[in-house]
Order: sequence, then C-alpha cells, then structure tokens
Amino acid sequence: MFHSARGEDIKAGRVTDVYFLRTLEILEQKKINATAVLEVTLKAFPDSRTWGILAGIEEVASLLEGLPVDVDAFLEGASFRTGEPVLVIEGVYREWGQYETAILGLLCQASGIATKAARCKKIAEGRPVISFGARRMHPALAPMIERNAFIGGCDGVAVVKSAELIKEEPVGTMPHTLALILGDTVEAAKAFDTVIDPRVKRVVLIDTFNDEKFEAIRVAEALGDHLFAVRLDTPASRRGNMLEILREVRWELDSRGFHWVKVFISGGLDEAEIRQLNPVADAYGVGTSISNASVMNFALDIVEIDGQARAKRGKRSGRKAAYRCLGCRERWVLPAQTPSPSCPCGGTLESLLIPLLRKGRIIRELPSTQEIRSRVLDELEHLPL
Repeated sequence: MFHSARGEDIKAGRVTDVYFLRTLEILEQKKINATAVLEVTLKAFPDSRTWGILAGIEEVASLLEGLPVDVDAFLEGASFRTGEPVLVIEGVYREWGQYETAILGLLCQASGIATKAARCKKIAEGRPVISFGARRMHPALAPMIERNAFIGGCDGVAVVKSAELIKEEPVGTMPHTLALILGDTVEAAKAFDTVIDPRVKRVVLIDTFNDEKFEAIRVAEALGDHLFAVRLDTPASRRGNMLEILREVRWELDSRGFHWVKVFISGGLDEAEIRQLNPVADAYGVGTSISNASVMNFALDIVEIDGQARAKRGKRSGRKAAYRCLGCRERWVLPAQTPSPSCPCGGTLESLLIPLLRKGRIIRELPSTQEIRSRVLDELEHLPL
C-alpha cells in the first residue's frame, strides 16, 4: 500500500478539491449549463526569475481527452512569461470542472522541475548535467520528475523506470555502498570494471574513505585507459573549498598523464555551485535542487462565461492571444479579437497558443521527449540568466 493516487483516480476526477464538486452539484441541481473559457497564467515567478519552461502538457491532454472541451496550449518545452495564457480551455463547465485541481498540479510541478533543469543546463555551459534527484521524492513521482528534468535539458536520468519512460538508457556511476562492502575504492573500481557491461563508462566514486586526490591517483593507476571519469560526492562537512579540491585532483591526474580522465561532481549542487565549479568540472550530477524545484504557481481562471467577458478581481477578462517575434523575441498578450501586431524589427510573428484538443480529441501530434528537449535547448540560446 503506497500513499499515492492511481492514474484511474486522477482520470475519474477524485483528485480534486471538494469545493469544485460542490459547485458542480449546485450547477446540476440548478440545471445551469454555462460554457466557460478558462486560462492558465502565472502571476509571478519564484526567486525573481524572468522566464519558465512549460511542461505537463502531454499529461493534461491525456487527462482531458474524451471530454467535450476545446483546448489551446503553448508547445511543451516552450518558454513563457508572467501573464501569458499558456493553456486555454473552453467547454460546458459542468462537464470538466472537477479537473481543475489536477490540471494545475500537472502543470505547476512539471514546469518547476523543467525550469530548474533548464537553468542548471544553461549555467553548465555545455557540460553534461545528469538528474540524480529521484530519491528525494516519493518513488511514485520519479518518472514524472526525471522526464521533466530531461526535457528541461538534463542529459540523462538515473532511475530505470524513468529511463524507460523517455526511451533513454539510465545513467549512473557506482554508489558508496559498493566501496563500503568491498572495503576499498580500488577494489570496488576493479570489480565494477570486471563485471559491468563494457559499454557502461567507468566512472568511479572516490570520496568514500580517503582524500580525493590520492584516491583519484590510485583508481587511475589501477584502471588505466578503462577509466572514463572520477566522481566527487564529497559531504558538506569535508568540502572546504570545492573548486580547489577539483583543481588539485585535475592537477594530479594530468601530471601523471591521465589527461583523458574527466572529473565529475555531485552532491547538493544548484546554479551557484555549477557556475563556481565550471572552470574545472566536466559534468554534474544534480539532485535535490531539481527534484525539489519551486513549483510554478499557475492559476486557472475563468475569463468568459457564455461568450461574455467575465473574470474575478485582479484578472483580465476575455479570451486572449499570445505572440512572439521569431526575430527579436519580443512578446505580446492581446485580446483575442485584436489583429496580430507587427514587430518594429520586421520579424515574423508566431502565435504561441496552438490547438491541442477539439471536442475532446487530441488533434496535434505530441512530440517525443527528445524533441521537447531539443526545443528547450534551442530556447535556452535566447534566454537570459
């Protein structure tokens, strides 16, 4: 027995705030069949950010498939700003109102994870970033977490089930457990090299027992050209100046001719540490800061009822359109009936809201995780930090 909702519970509308069910009960008793237009927008980013990466669209499409609704949405992996309607739903509210809670949950957490991964990837300046954070969250969430870390820019994921979902090979090195059971880092490295499929790169964890510099030398001399990289996961109580530790390890490897051996680092990393360690580190394993990323506080708000503009205080009523210039990347949010603008730079404009469902049928091809990730990496070329 695990304390998590099953897919059929979500699809049946049982993962919902009770006041939505009470609203639907009232509408049914009063025989009110109002058609509503609702928009998902973000009022403010966490941590003073200026952009996010949208994720969770595929799951929302699956949730609403078969219901009598029309849905427009940004592409999964697209960047978004505050105030932009990233998803628009139209339909008789009684037919789908029980899904408000789930829709927001699917978008808020997935987008938070994808955005954090994208920021780490951008700051890493081309160095690989691997998602190591599944162990910090409920295991039922691991595939969702690592899928969104991957589409956000991570180069690989560690959990087997997550890798199956995204059709990638899982990525991993060796745990402290192996060294502790065998009693020595070099013995663990030799055992790994002897037993594990040679297609798996030999990346050896070197911080279990002794100083990282000396362990790096011992492992390099023992494995020779079989060794691909050493990984430091040094605990905070022993870290000191981590950049200098990395420089020392790099120096000792190079001075002995082990120029090909890369230096990986993991353990408590986020954007600030990645930026600091870039001069020496060759790759990063990022865990908690991605899997525990701040959620995006999207809101799902009514903006029209039966064709009449209507919204609560603090929200702009009426259906909206969103555009972006492909040249200068300027963006606009305008009333839907307003003609599309012309960009002063003369560039071509694209509409960011694209039909996703019509009468409950998915009408656009849902891209693979690899295609979404490529879109994000392209977006990152144009986004500031």
